[in-house]
Amino acid sequence: MSFEMKPEIKAVLEKIEFVERYKKLSERFSGNPNDLNDRLDEYDIEKVNEIFKGLGHVATFDKKEKFFKVGVIDNSPNYMIWFNVILEYGMTEFIWVVYHNNEVRLGSPWSVYSRLLIDPRERIKKPVYRGYEELEEILEEAFLMYDDFKSELINVYNEQ
Repeated sequence: MSFEMKPEIKAVLEKIEFVERYKKLSERFSGNPNDLNDRLDEYDIEKVNEIFKGLGHVATFDKKEKFFKVGVIDNSPNYMIWFNVILEYGMTEFIWVVYHNNEVRLGSPWSVYSRLLIDPRERIKKPVYRGYEELEEILEEAFLMYDDFKSELINVYNEQ
């Protein structure tokens, strides 16, 4: 990889055991690689928004870029944090975005984090969902991880 992870981001990801949790989520929701029909290919935006609401989050859908923006934290003059969720072809792709002092500190997909943390050759597959119930389970765990991440990161930024 041609870039390095910001030190505070790396420390927080290690503290919340990001790699282990993401691997576990990926393994639990792995699709059949030989059967692309073994997943929910298309989704209803309204149904997905209901899942977000049920999990206590409000999402906005970017029609142009086709992703959900969730969990925006911008109540501080020196940081903003949010969670982008991409749902394509029955796979979930998650991106945490962090700005600190108007500088982008993080904005890559989860798959990049594991490669930067442990091994550039490490590939953790995106969690796959076959229906809305599985999608809800995936999102529930992803939000737990996000809550841990943002809580720890906010602590770091508030100490600076």
